[in-house]
Amino acid sequence: MRATARHRLSVPGATVPGMDPERHDQGLGARERDILALERRGFPGPGAKERAIREELGLAPVRYYQLLDALLDDPRALAADPVTVNRLRRVREARRAER
Repeated sequence: MRATARHRLSVPGATVPGMDPERHDQGLGARERDILALERRGFPGPGAKERAIREELGLAPVRYYQLLDALLDDPRALAADPVTVNRLRRVREARRAER
């Protein structure tokens, strides 16, 4: 399959020669990448996710969700992980509409 400017193929974890691996996510910091990675995972129940937030990221869940909300509005996050960011934006907008 040929990649075009419109339809690019990507392989998770792959790097481009000459690209700085620390900046492969369009300038996102390690904490921001970790937050998006955690959001891609599935959890068996609400307590499991909060436990992972505390143990893996060292954050209180309230602070985590504040950072996540800001991250969803960051164009770098959208460029780095459009599927996750767009899914979370839809969830956020649906919850706002319920209020």
